[in-house]
Amino acid sequence: MLQIFKSTDTGMVVLDQVESGAWINLVNPDEREIFYVSENLGIPVEHIKAALDEEERARIEVDGDCTVVLIDTPVPNEKAQEGGVYYTVPLGIIIADKNIVTVSLRENYIIKDFIERKIKSFYTFKKTRFFLQILYKNSRLYLWYLRDIDKTSGLIENRLHKSLRNKELIQLLELEKSLVYFSTSLKSNEMVLEKIQRSNPIKMYPEDSELLDDVIIENKQAIEMANIYSNILSGTMDAYASVISNNLNIVMKFLTSVTIVMSIPTMIASFFGMNVDVPFENNPHAFTIIFIISLFFSVILGITLAKKEMF
Repeated sequence: MLQIFKSTDTGMVVLDQVESGAWINLVNPDEREIFYVSENLGIPVEHIKAALDEEERARIEVDGDCTVVLIDTPVPNEKAQEGGVYYTVPLGIIIADKNIVTVSLRENYIIKDFIERKIKSFYTFKKTRFFLQILYKNSRLYLWYLRDIDKTSGLIENRLHKSLRNKELIQLLELEKSLVYFSTSLKSNEMVLEKIQRSNPIKMYPEDSELLDDVIIENKQAIEMANIYSNILSGTMDAYASVISNNLNIVMKFLTSVTIVMSIPTMIASFFGMNVDVPFENNPHAFTIIFIISLFFSVILGITLAKKEMF
């Protein structure tokens, strides 16, 4: 999908063709759309296609008149089970001479907010400011998803208190995988941000430098939160795995004790069921006597096991 936007005095408008100062947004583009942008802006095709590779690492590269920045952005997994899982995909930002291009494999909330004009002081012709606003929004989105993961993990933990199943542990494992993705991607983004701050590959004004500092702070906070939540979740999973295993042992111990106690009446009944001469065979109260004997020995065995905390 190819979209072209441009800020005007009356607001942002949608264009049919590329103009100076316009923002070109590509979402899972086909070959025709890629070559159209490449020919009109003089951007090498490989720079546009780089963001369409899910395994592409975050980086920044200056190639002639254009600067290519790849960052990892969080997206929800539509196939996730209950509890919600997130992963990261590359988002390409190409700053050309008079235009800015964003490329992604799928739609995300970052670009959507810009399209829906939810970002203040956003102008397509202010390329550096727009670029930094994307980075800032990306860091904030990580923080938002991290809080959601923390909240979801708390709900799952409450269910674990009453559960002996593996379902809740699997859900926690899915959340932990999301935190690993986040932590790895945030560290890659941090390297890109530090390189931008150190080498100044993009012309910045004083207010832009302040915004970059804010982006770096937000990214570091997201890294710390991801690490903290990951450690907590890992410890929680280990603890609850032990609790579930211990609960299962308790249940098995109880069932084993019940089986042993019930084996006494079964064994006595087996003896008196033999096709040989047995005591009380001519006694009219034989059944009651045998029942009382069985009950007596079962109670004695049950009391003995209870004293040994087998129940």
